[in-house]
Amino acid sequence: MSSEVFSLESQDGNAVGQSWKRTNSESKVMGTFRYTADLPVPKCLYLGVHRANQPHARIDGIETESAMAIPGVVKVITGADLYDALGENLFTGPAFSDQPPVAWQRVRYVGEPVAVVLAEDLATARAAADEIYVEYEFITPVLDVNAALEGTDYVHDELRPSAVFPDLRHLMGKRDTNVNYEYNLIRGDSETAHQEAPVTVSGEFWTPPTSHVAIENFSASAWVEENRLELVSTTQTPSYVRQAIATMLNLRLNQVRVRTLGLGGSFGSKMYDRLEPLVAAIAWTQKLPVRLELTREEAFVLTTRHGVAVSSRMSADANGNIVAATADVRYDTGAYADIGPRIAAKSGMVACGPYRIENAKIKSRCIYTNKPSAGPFRGFGVPQVTWSHESLVDDLARDLGEDPARFRRRNLLREGDVSPVGTVMHSADFIGCLDAVTEAIGWTDPLEKIEGSWKWGRGVAVGIKAVLTPTVSNAVLQLNQDASATLLISTVDMGQGSDTIMAQIVADVLFLGPDRVRVINPDTDVTPYDTITAGSRSTYHTGNAVKKAAETMRDRLIEIAAKQMGVSASDCKLAPGGVISSSSQRLISLEDLILSQFGAAGTTMTAEANFTTEWVPYDRTTGQSTKITEHWFAGAAAAELGVDTRTGRIRIRHLAVAGDVGRAINPALVNQQLLGGAIMGMGHALFDEIVFDQGQIVNGTLLDYQLPSIKDMPEKLTPIIVENPHRTGPFGAKGVGETGLIPIAPAIANAVRDAIGIRITTLPLTPEKVLSALANQGNK
Repeated sequence: MSSEVFSLESQDGNAVGQSWKRTNSESKVMGTFRYTADLPVPKCLYLGVHRANQPHARIDGIETESAMAIPGVVKVITGADLYDALGENLFTGPAFSDQPPVAWQRVRYVGEPVAVVLAEDLATARAAADEIYVEYEFITPVLDVNAALEGTDYVHDELRPSAVFPDLRHLMGKRDTNVNYEYNLIRGDSETAHQEAPVTVSGEFWTPPTSHVAIENFSASAWVEENRLELVSTTQTPSYVRQAIATMLNLRLNQVRVRTLGLGGSFGSKMYDRLEPLVAAIAWTQKLPVRLELTREEAFVLTTRHGVAVSSRMSADANGNIVAATADVRYDTGAYADIGPRIAAKSGMVACGPYRIENAKIKSRCIYTNKPSAGPFRGFGVPQVTWSHESLVDDLARDLGEDPARFRRRNLLREGDVSPVGTVMHSADFIGCLDAVTEAIGWTDPLEKIEGSWKWGRGVAVGIKAVLTPTVSNAVLQLNQDASATLLISTVDMGQGSDTIMAQIVADVLFLGPDRVRVINPDTDVTPYDTITAGSRSTYHTGNAVKKAAETMRDRLIEIAAKQMGVSASDCKLAPGGVISSSSQRLISLEDLILSQFGAAGTTMTAEANFTTEWVPYDRTTGQSTKITEHWFAGAAAAELGVDTRTGRIRIRHLAVAGDVGRAINPALVNQQLLGGAIMGMGHALFDEIVFDQGQIVNGTLLDYQLPSIKDMPEKLTPIIVENPHRTGPFGAKGVGETGLIPIAPAIANAVRDAIGIRITTLPLTPEKVLSALANQGNK
């Protein structure tokens, strides 16, 4: 375990384990860093979007004359126009092909695009969009998951699985339902175990939808050039976008080019189908260059985190062992499925938590409602179920009269254990993370519980998540004659520092310095396929591809050097400065080696590699799989805080977060990811919430949507790196981007319960909610 900052310089070529500064740190500090919106594009027409003001309605007519009369307006495009041109291909989506870029025949949420203005400047486009009038025929909306399950009103007439995930094809054409996917996990006999257990706790938990609020907003430009579609977009999934657009427009893959630069944050909001289908459809059908830039208010209705309701139970025997867990998990995916079915499955499989439980029954459903579409968000739905199971585990411990940390420690999964989903655990040090955070906050030290109106408490929580499996990553490495390297990957650096990490992997294998490796921004004409940049998968998946490519390059260099020196390849090794012969101690620099090989300066050697993970698909009835994931993420958090019983305010004195990262390739970046995740998790615990009224977002601006400020930060925030190397990770490494967020909200809530003796089951823990709970306790 470690949380110290290492030297900024590589030592003897060993780049891995060193805290190299970010490859783009200087340009960001100086303000010269180029984001996607800064990429030069042809002169474009700007798009202004008229959005629905009804949650569910038929479109009876669209009046565009007033908009067209405004000087500078070129065209107005409707969903009917695009459907006439593209037919059923207009509907896109990663899991279900259910979402048109512009509404066709019906609108399904407030804020859905209904008509698009093409104008010569942005202000005119937006002003003209406001002049469009739409006549609607009201349809009863479905406004929450309970109504979606109990009623007879449906968001969609039938289910339309996409071709991306073959295991969803059996749902094609299913009608009269708002449930687009259901995952079930069954292990043992949970009902009997609950009945026989001496202690059972239960709860109804709610996590509200939240907004990603990345600093950089959304933008996309598209144009046609030489019968190809060129697309520049703020996307973290360029390879997916190319495939989706090619399918929509019935083009070959080499007719679609997608480019992006480093993003100013995303947290899942810039994945899959966002602005790209809209700008691509208009650019291609109209043969006009177009550009779309969203306002912050529009970003609030583009995508959200899933609101989730969980009804759950846990039981323990007299010896303090958890014997059963059940949960009914309902994901509010909004009007369109997006990746919700996968989120419901991937989170449902860990809804029991990281514990040894022989009897489990989980039902996890993805449910349509007439709200903005919910999609991936940092944690991929897992923080919402962690909120439930870590609250129940705490209550179980207290009902048994046990210390919550000690109770968890006894029940946590260990190396070699079989998880409730049926997969053996490896490189997931839950106990190390738990011990680290409790030690950091002084868990066993005396605590003054009451100071005037302030009551103090401590709480702890542990999180588990599976990495996205199966996925594909590729890397192409060019080694130049001057011993500099160029790395081509489609991983998108969104602030997480992936460019730096990948450069360090190359540098470590080839003994290169910090300034010797350049990573090329994703460009589907140039950089090879990568499934997605998401789910904390890049360090492991792309990192393995990069490491394999670098090792291939190293082996080729050794072979060339051995031939030039007249010795066997086994006699040579790559070392700082070049390739050296063990027998003669002769060293040839990389510069001279490549120059001699090709006989010309400026030449280049190329190596490429693929890394693809595999899984055993889970049983459709029981959810069991012997290999559900390539690896696990393990993390823990502990909090010491005070609750002002007069105002309901919560003040965090110390928040500690630990993550098992396998091996920290760059400890400084790992610490930053742990800290960033913890701060975001604190926001979800205390502040973040999208509020709806009859399907309309009522706090969809940064004036109304509350985020934590610098004054809300914990007095002390401690990141802790736990290293338990993974046997197939690059240098033993795994990802860390989500680990720090997952256990934060329940750790804070458990500390609140410790302070005031009340279990609050709905997030966020606002002062109003705390005061209401205190008042109810007083009344009782």
